[in-house]
Amino acid sequence: MSDGGRGRAEPQLLLTSVLGDHWYWRDECIPSAALVRLLAEFGIGQENARAAMRRLAAKGLLTASRTGRTTAYGIPPRTSDVIVDRTHRMLTFGVSVPEWDGYWTVVVFSVPEQEREVRTALRSRLRVLGLAALYDGVWVSPRDLAEPARDLVAELGIGRATVLRATEVPGGPAGGGPAAAFDLDGLAADYREFVRTYEPLRDELAAGRIGPADALRIRTEVRVAWRSFPERDPDLPAEMLPEGWLRAEAQRLFLEVYDRLGPLAEHRFRQVLAEFDPELADLASHHDSARIARLYAELGDRRARGDTPFEQAVQARRLSEMRRGRPPA
Repeated sequence: MSDGGRGRAEPQLLLTSVLGDHWYWRDECIPSAALVRLLAEFGIGQENARAAMRRLAAKGLLTASRTGRTTAYGIPPRTSDVIVDRTHRMLTFGVSVPEWDGYWTVVVFSVPEQEREVRTALRSRLRVLGLAALYDGVWVSPRDLAEPARDLVAELGIGRATVLRATEVPGGPAGGGPAAAFDLDGLAADYREFVRTYEPLRDELAAGRIGPADALRIRTEVRVAWRSFPERDPDLPAEMLPEGWLRAEAQRLFLEVYDRLGPLAEHRFRQVLAEFDPELADLASHHDSARIARLYAELGDRRARGDTPFEQAVQARRLSEMRRGRPPA
């Protein structure tokens, strides 16, 4: 089965996605040669695969161990809980549209030109929170983000800023309300492209034409493709969404493909790992939406708090992309 023109994700993201699906709860380390072989399933060469492992280990996203001349990599402590938390958010995002109380969170600020770095940091982190720029120094969100916005302003030491919860006065200029801060055209196009790209998989699945190797690759690719939407989509109330908004359809498609490919993808993961260590291969598994829901309910106070290397790396990546003026990928 061809890739249908889908773009290739970078090696670090592919590796964390594969391990997040099949190894996230294990303490054992996997030989680097096995991980190189797994990344080869996605067309990643040995040099790039080994570079990805070293970089992930340097960021604290993988642990490294050595036995003689063999290097192996594993999941750091507490990362499994964070993976469950983030995977639950990814799998459930778009299931429902939030209700709205009619109030906007409004952040108004003035930062002097000589403090340009502070202003850039504020804008980037407001975007990560989910606010958008209505005007240069006026940022808004229909969600109640007053407390994190206030904490952010205080953290950056911005003296001339106000955080409000306010309603819009009706009858203003057409297109000039707070909702105009959110440009949904690009996002709508990406949802349409997601559906167009992965809709044919339903027929392939129904006909049993997807084998284990394709399943591992496609399941990982569809996870990588979907994972950016919860970061980019402001999750606006229903009354602000354009006609033909395909998020719900895209979410159902993602979940169907992801869950149904799980057993086949696990089989391929085990096959590859067994080439290097049959005992380790027996430990591999996969999760689906039902399993993640159960694990998430059991997390309690172990849910993500932003204090692990995994979470800090994700935050750093998002801020870096925001500063470059790009949506998170």
